[in-house]
Amino acid sequence: MTNTTTKAPAAPAPKIDFDELPRLMSLMTGDEKHGPAATSTLDALWVLYDRVLRVSPATAADPGRDRFLLSKGHGPMAYYAVLAAKGFFPVDLLPGFGSYDSPLGHHPDRLLVPGAEIGSGSLGHGLPLSVGTALGLRAQGLTEPAVWVLIGDAELDEGSNHEAVAYAGAAGLDRLHTLVIDNSSATHGWRGGIASRFEAAGWSAATVDGRDHEALHAAFSAPHPGRPRAVVARVERKGA
Repeated sequence: MTNTTTKAPAAPAPKIDFDELPRLMSLMTGDEKHGPAATSTLDALWVLYDRVLRVSPATAADPGRDRFLLSKGHGPMAYYAVLAAKGFFPVDLLPGFGSYDSPLGHHPDRLLVPGAEIGSGSLGHGLPLSVGTALGLRAQGLTEPAVWVLIGDAELDEGSNHEAVAYAGAAGLDRLHTLVIDNSSATHGWRGGIASRFEAAGWSAATVDGRDHEALHAAFSAPHPGRPRAVVARVERKGA
């Protein structure tokens, strides 16, 4: 008679909460990590992935998933920490951040980072790409997936973004959402004036405290029929 043994199922990975994200970010070290650029996005990213986006490791290739595009890719540590916390890749990868053989580069690479929709880092690319993504989904008859893009306020110094804002409003891309992290980095414009630029182009827009999770969630989930949505999340000034 042959003895057989049954392996116990693997224990599920422990749930990681928002309070643990600073510890995850501390695992990523190096001189080129753009700390302020990353920490400015942490709260907004968490609320999106924890309460808004319809995407998970199991649905990352599903055509019906929501899309999140990180345009502010030069400070990706918060993004990596949130993706690890949500199970897109093991936390064990974080200490290798920026090393030669790590998939977690100083700029995200969509071919290497599970869950990443685009490679990014050069300012001004994410919003035009998100407009194209929303148009592509519309052309395929996929009306449920939402498209989200996170940009920094300094990216609005780039003319490509203003072209994308104008087109998206005129086209009524109501599945498109732009999250602007405003840490007063822009050379042009004025603090508090970002939302008005989007509204003038036909967008629905709101400005909220970028550290207030309930305010962020309310702004993210507000209805905006027939219009794209912009949420400006104001955080402390860069270098403050």
